[in-house]
Parts: sequence; structure tokens; C-alpha cells
Amino acid sequence: MKIAIHHRPGSFSDRWIEYCDQEKISYKIVNCYENDIIEQVADCDVLMWHHHHGHFKDVLAARKILFALEHAGIKVFPDFHTGWHFDDKVAQKYLLEAIGAPMVPSYVFYDQKEALSWARSTQYPKVFKLKGGAGSANVKLVNSRKQAEKLIRKAFGKGFPQFDRWGNIKKRYRRYRNGQDSLVGIGKGLARLVISTQFSKSQPRERGYVYFQDFIPDNDYDTRVVVVGNHAAAEKRMVRKGDFRASGSGIFCFEDINRKAIKIAFEISEKAGFQSMAFDFIEDASANPLIVEMSYGFGTKGISKAPGYWDSDLQWHEENFNLQEWILKLKKHK
Repeated sequence: MKIAIHHRPGSFSDRWIEYCDQEKISYKIVNCYENDIIEQVADCDVLMWHHHHGHFKDVLAARKILFALEHAGIKVFPDFHTGWHFDDKVAQKYLLEAIGAPMVPSYVFYDQKEALSWARSTQYPKVFKLKGGAGSANVKLVNSRKQAEKLIRKAFGKGFPQFDRWGNIKKRYRRYRNGQDSLVGIGKGLARLVISTQFSKSQPRERGYVYFQDFIPDNDYDTRVVVVGNHAAAEKRMVRKGDFRASGSGIFCFEDINRKAIKIAFEISEKAGFQSMAFDFIEDASANPLIVEMSYGFGTKGISKAPGYWDSDLQWHEENFNLQEWILKLKKHK
């Protein structure tokens, strides 16, 4: 078996390459942006590409190339089942509802009048989200009908930029106050008030739909469960001070993980045919886990420090593990 790896420093590919070197696995580095990428992988059995939602070229090309190769019988990561809904919370809503997964009640509208009618009759607070973005980007707590109506009119009017400049500086300031960022970070945030990101400048504004979720109170953390094959690792991500969001807080805990969330994550992964998936859960008043969103790609800064993992029989293994190696071994053995 020969593996093709699209290498992006700082991505999963770092560990994939390291593991292939250690285990003497045949591989080659390819550039998926080049015109002859199909020819480049012709002598390979597998293509591995940890594409990123914040890289414009990845957004343009990755799924097209991966799914085309899948049609040709080449194994890919992420494959169609794992990747078609990546960085699209609306797509995830439809998928999770279709397979009967426990999720936070969610609402999407493609008509302004219908959305405004719903806003007049629903209960608040609600959580507003754009379909894309990670680390709590593009997520707002909506406390009133007036706020909801303003967001709805904007969604069906000029729309929302891909990069929230004021939200970015507020996030950096919170991190600075919590000792997680420096004055340099604040300076970068101020610069972004004037100069937007290249990704935001390349992408169209989000408009023509609006998406809300119910706000589930009394959650001081969310639980992220990453499932790869018959392995699952988990972490709690604590809500930062003065906020309602846990994603992107950078504050992790590995104690008292809700085993119901582990079980659900395994069941959904098997049912949907995911190769790898990070599920973010919060809990209702009865401690029942509800999926907020999911992503095939995920940060490893926190979860790689977990003291162990679960197998699919929910047996605990207190030992070191490597999530990227799990993914590579899954492709190697299939």
C-alpha cells in the first residue's frame, strides 16, 4: 500500500509523515493544488488531506478532488460521509435530524417573512450562528425578539462578512484578561479592524438564510468527544469568564466525562459511517448530552493531553495515544 499525503505544516500531516517514516510505510508528498494532482496520485492507494475551513484554496478544491478520487476507487481521508458537511452547521442539522441523533433543537430559515414570524413567537434567549466558522467565531447570544429581528433582516439584506472584526478583538481582549493572550495579540486584533483576513476578502458574504439554536442554560463547559474507528478520546472545554461559549476558550479538563456522550458518539459515528469525528456536546437539565455541532478536523492542543481513551465497548485504557496515527492506521487497514 502506498499513501499520498498533502502536507500542510501544523496540520495532521506532520504526524502522518512522522508515523510513516517510523513504520517504514510507503508514502509520497503531493501538492493537491497542482493541476496534475490526479496524475500525481495515480500510483497510490490512499490520499490523506487535512484540509482547513479557514484556507480559501482548501475550501475551493479539497472536497472536489477527494470525492472525485473516491469515485475512481482510491481511498481518501476525509471521505464523502466524513467530509461533505464539514464547516456547515446547517448541513449538520439536517444530517443529525435524519439519523435521529440527540441534538440541540435548531432552526433554519430561507425566507425572511417566515423567520420574522418565528422570531415573534419563540422563546429567548437563542443562539445565532453562521453555518461556518470554528472556535466560537460567528456565534452570538440573542436575548430578545428585537435582536433576533435585526439579525434576520441583516441575513436577508447585506449579509455577514466571513470575518467578524469586532468579535475578533473582543475575543482577544477576553483572552488577554484571562492570561491567554499578550498585548501583541491585542495589537493584531486592532490591526484586523482595518485589514480583514485574506479568507474573508476571498469569500462572499453569508446571506439568504438564518440559523438559530436553542440556548441550553447552566452549562459551564461542553464535552468534546473525538471518535476514530474503535477509539474515542474526550475532554471538557470550560466556558470562559463572562461568556457562554466553551469553544475556543483554551481551558481543558479531563475529569468526570459523561459516558453517555461517549456512547452516543460511537453510535452516531457507526451509523453515519464517519472515519473520524469530533462531537461537541452540552447537557440538558437531566444531564442528557445534546450535540451542538461536529467536525472531522479538530484541534489537538487540549485533547492530546487526555490521560487515556475508550474503546467501542466503553472500556477505559489509561495510556498515551496519538489521534493522527489512529486515522492513518484506520486507512491502512481498510
